[in-house]
Amino acid sequence: MTQTVQLPLWLFILILLFAAVTALSHFLLPSVRWFFRLRLERAVKRLNTRLKRPIEPFKLARRYDMIQRLIYDPEVTREIVAYAKNNNVPENVAFEKARHYAREIVPSFSAFAYFSFAIRLARLLANSVYRIRTAEGNDAVFDSIPKDATVVFVMNHRSNMDYVLVTYLAARDTSLSYAVGEWARVWPLSWLIKSLGAYFIRRTARTALYRKVLARYVQMATVGGVNQAFYPEGGLSLTGKLRPPKMGLLSYLVEGFDPEEGRDVVFVPVAINYDRVLEDRVLIAADQRGDRRFGARISVVVGFILRKLWQRLTFQETRFGTAAVAFGAPLSLRASGQGAEINALSVELMARIETAMPVLTVPLVCQALLQKDGLSQEGLMDAVGKMMGQIPQANHIFDMDALEMEVTRGVQSLADRDIVVLKNGAWTIAEGETPVVQFYANSISQFIQIDAATAS
Repeated sequence: MTQTVQLPLWLFILILLFAAVTALSHFLLPSVRWFFRLRLERAVKRLNTRLKRPIEPFKLARRYDMIQRLIYDPEVTREIVAYAKNNNVPENVAFEKARHYAREIVPSFSAFAYFSFAIRLARLLANSVYRIRTAEGNDAVFDSIPKDATVVFVMNHRSNMDYVLVTYLAARDTSLSYAVGEWARVWPLSWLIKSLGAYFIRRTARTALYRKVLARYVQMATVGGVNQAFYPEGGLSLTGKLRPPKMGLLSYLVEGFDPEEGRDVVFVPVAINYDRVLEDRVLIAADQRGDRRFGARISVVVGFILRKLWQRLTFQETRFGTAAVAFGAPLSLRASGQGAEINALSVELMARIETAMPVLTVPLVCQALLQKDGLSQEGLMDAVGKMMGQIPQANHIFDMDALEMEVTRGVQSLADRDIVVLKNGAWTIAEGETPVVQFYANSISQFIQIDAATAS
């Protein structure tokens, strides 16, 4: 027992290394994880005291535990068996396929990342790019929702800035879990987005097994009280108008809802509009080609963000106009009754988004120039003023007292981009820019009654 044993130096170092790893994994790391977990729980408890809708335990569960719970769910297990039988593969292969889908979908929410880094970045970026306006009734709409209900924000999709705006505006009340597409799977963006509670959705090549895993995750999150946000249009609008709704996520929510048990689900329609959509020309070009290949590079996006942040930090004017967010009338799934018809529900939600759409200056100016090209400054103000009279007061973002300033600002922003030009004292749509003008006018076309005599 006391004899000396000689070992090569490399073997001795290797033994020490294995011993250190074992000590870390069995003794030190669990203690460190427990210490930080305890601190996080205390921080979340303090945070929940100031949120109108506190973070639910489901969202704070460990990602590994959520994945295990999901793949061992009875409905998912039945689908695994069916997948193995239909594809003539062993059940353990089908099980690993389900585990892969679950790992892809389930987020790893970090309250620290969401309420410290993400919210500050969203606030800085949003205010660097736009003047943010919210409808007067937004707070009243949100406060009217029962505290024990799961809130689902249903939004129109105009720009990728939609995520930033709604995250920033909702931060003082709650945290949101977004459904995002393949664009967000690019590293390191994927890590950041998952830490903010977003879950990925494949737009194509979805098998029955994948749909079942996704459906059960959405249903579990809803029952667990996780407040969510998704875009029923399924993608960015290429024309400025609302697109027909896709009913995938909505159908999962309705199918997993039992009005007699658990929480109510309340849909909040969210209408978003812009004086300038950052991707407008990319979207218009895709519409003219008849496809949805946008060709945007992540390097361009990151470069744009960094440039705007630098301009903001050096006190330069960086904003592209106004961005506005308005909440429509909420819709309770429990009040809709057992077996609510999904198609009718989706149409109703889109109609409420359209009704709540905020009306901004640039869309008004574009509408006026489409009706009668070649308007003087006074004629443009008169045309915009008449259209304002057609639009419900709840959709107004600026008062009539500010009409002159707003119209001047709106037409000048279009002129700075060479979309309109001033010829002989009259504002005219520049050659080849009619699709851009139409793109912005479409966002409020539901409110405007075209005067045929004026348009001719």
